[in-house]
Amino acid sequence: MRVPLMRLDCGCNSYEWGKVGKDSAAAKFAAATNFEIENDKPYAELWMGTHPSLPSKDVETQRSLLELVEENQMLMGHDISKKYSNKLPFLFKVLSINKALSIQAHPNKKLAEKLHSKDPKNYKDDNHKPEMAIAITPFDGLCGFRPLNQISHFLQTVKPLRELIGEKEADNFIQSVKGQETSSDKSAVSKNKKALQSAFTAIMSDIESADRLKSATADLIKTAETEGKDFAGGAGPSPNSGEELAQLVQRLNSQFPDDIGLFLVFFLNYVKLSPGEAMFLQADDIHAYLSGDIMECMASSDNVVRAGFTPKFKDVDTLTGMLTYSYAPIEDQKMNPTDYPYVKLDKTAYSSSSSALLYDPPIEEFSVVKTDIKAPGGKATFEGIDGPSIVICTEGKGTISVGNKTEELGAGFVYFVGATAECVLESKGEKFVTFKAFCELKGKENGGS
Repeated sequence: MRVPLMRLDCGCNSYEWGKVGKDSAAAKFAAATNFEIENDKPYAELWMGTHPSLPSKDVETQRSLLELVEENQMLMGHDISKKYSNKLPFLFKVLSINKALSIQAHPNKKLAEKLHSKDPKNYKDDNHKPEMAIAITPFDGLCGFRPLNQISHFLQTVKPLRELIGEKEADNFIQSVKGQETSSDKSAVSKNKKALQSAFTAIMSDIESADRLKSATADLIKTAETEGKDFAGGAGPSPNSGEELAQLVQRLNSQFPDDIGLFLVFFLNYVKLSPGEAMFLQADDIHAYLSGDIMECMASSDNVVRAGFTPKFKDVDTLTGMLTYSYAPIEDQKMNPTDYPYVKLDKTAYSSSSSALLYDPPIEEFSVVKTDIKAPGGKATFEGIDGPSIVICTEGKGTISVGNKTEELGAGFVYFVGATAECVLESKGEKFVTFKAFCELKGKENGGS
């Protein structure tokens, strides 16, 4: 029987928002296998998985990974094969972001089924899409609704925002949430969410009012250029400074002039992640990635509901109706990785402060381990799990071994590791970084015994 370790040939998408040529990590990693980079072309996403839009292939046979796991259920384990209809439960990606992605959210399972049935052209499958982003270079983005006191501050201090949303709507929001912005009382939270939905729907309705939006944008950009650190009232209770927000709206306007997304900066948390930092987005959470390179793992879906920063199909009514309208500081969505307990570092790896960190979101489809081996000859031995894994190297050189099979593992090399297989990573230098996405329904990684 073939050893359950296969190198993958993974596709790389070219979207306008991607980094150009060799500046794109997605393209550089793809080029490690069978991919030729064009210097003036944007490259956005490297896909690793079985999603039919861009399924990975076995380098040796050129058969699709989807075909192989459908043919041999042991590669994913019986339980996972049965539950997920012989398809990998997760889609693992590298994203290289040069300009803003769309203001978007991903539907929950029930809504995804409804949208796919009603409009399969724009909603290509019936699955939900919770996702996790781990920065591999400095990253920034918009993620989730800001705490309500910050939104109230901006509605009072950013005149173009107030005029666009309307004086009455702005005042209604401010008065509705006043004094109960941080209340945990259920009725207060419900009232706050209704006020937020009303205000957000009002601002999004202006997406069809081109003249009003263009005029408001001109005022906003002029204010950002002239006020500097005093922009947005110096940003008040927000963790962002006035200068930072002024620069952000000018930058975004250079990419998407006169776009409604410029005004959503005042509704959504503006987050920066350093390499290794991560955030998790539930289905129905609003967000927009703005720049940087990230590892992204998600349930295996390609459903996106968009409403700004995009020339693609916008579905404002669906977006404003589907959101949870949860509001919280960005720290609540940042993840806190922990030491992964089911890997053994040998003496060389341990004594060089090597690490294996687990990013474990509250869903069963996926988790990710980042391994950083900091000495030549250092080894990390992963116990076998009852589910599939995909491993990519993002930095350095080493090897990956399953059973008696050992393969080279350099930057951009991607491998599929079958269920129950023990996997050994060994470094050839002082910096060997890998990310391992996996699924195990009742396993140790998700709190089982």
